[in-house]
Amino acid sequence: MGTHAAYDFTPATAEEKEHLVVLRESVSFARDAWGRLLKNHLAVISAVLIFIILVFAFFVPVVYPYSYETQIRGSESLAPMAYSAAELAKIDAGESVFPHYFGTDALGRDYAVRVMVGAKISLLVGIGASLIVLVVGSVYGTIAAYFGGKVDMVMMRILDILASIPDILIIILLMVSLKFPLRALADAVPQFEWINTVGVPLVCIFIVFGLLYWMNMARIVRGQVLTLKESEFITAAKALGGSNSRIIRKHIMTNCIGTLIVTTTLQIPSAIFTESFLSFLGIGVAAPLPSLGSLATDAITGMQSYPHILLIPALLISLIILTLNLFGDGLRDAFDPKLRK
Repeated sequence: MGTHAAYDFTPATAEEKEHLVVLRESVSFARDAWGRLLKNHLAVISAVLIFIILVFAFFVPVVYPYSYETQIRGSESLAPMAYSAAELAKIDAGESVFPHYFGTDALGRDYAVRVMVGAKISLLVGIGASLIVLVVGSVYGTIAAYFGGKVDMVMMRILDILASIPDILIIILLMVSLKFPLRALADAVPQFEWINTVGVPLVCIFIVFGLLYWMNMARIVRGQVLTLKESEFITAAKALGGSNSRIIRKHIMTNCIGTLIVTTTLQIPSAIFTESFLSFLGIGVAAPLPSLGSLATDAITGMQSYPHILLIPALLISLIILTLNLFGDGLRDAFDPKLRK
């Protein structure tokens, strides 16, 4: 028995120590998050689909032979892959005619390129609105949480008041009050001619995003900053004489980057849905510029005779929102260290 006890406490040899040591390669936070994102197959598939949608919306219309606003006389309301009588005559004469993959609408405009441009407009609205939400919400939430006390209380009460304002009502009021001033500005100043192109309602949508839709972002960032500002490295930065602006920029915001990326990514589908909904109500982009919501609105009247002109933009809206949500969930799982296995 004594022999066994002495054997149990015999020092391990060098070879035995090497077998017990498990080395793990040191990786940065970004590289570790990237590795976990690649292991999420659903997020990877969503990223591939998002890339395909971006190519479809931004690059294909550049080389596409039809324009979204060009009306082809005699080609009204064609079915997918169908040709008009004039186009069939050209084909019989040996000429090459590019097919209408999604058919044409009631005005003879190629529907495929209109869907592409509509997806482009919806994505630009989603990305632009999300950037507005990111900037306004992160700055507001950071200032409220970092300075705390009465500053935090007053700023959060203002946020609560803004949260009680109905956004649709504000958009309609802005449309009524800004319609003529914005058009006059666009006619007088050449740099603002784009207002007539996109339409006053879309400009009002962006204004409302800047006024109201950043509140959720502000609350999320405020919660992160309230936790971070009690950390030791923030105390050390203050003890070394760091200014408030430097501490916020170099220490707090850099440690919130994961949360900001994830929240911004999840905000894009919400903005796209809002724009599509408003365009469906007729207060979105101005004709002839399409968006997916306005395309769905135009398709309502001919839904029974030509169901594809409603199904195509509706399915594309669903696909964009689904893939962005799944990719955002994947980013959240990748950037959250508490979910590491």
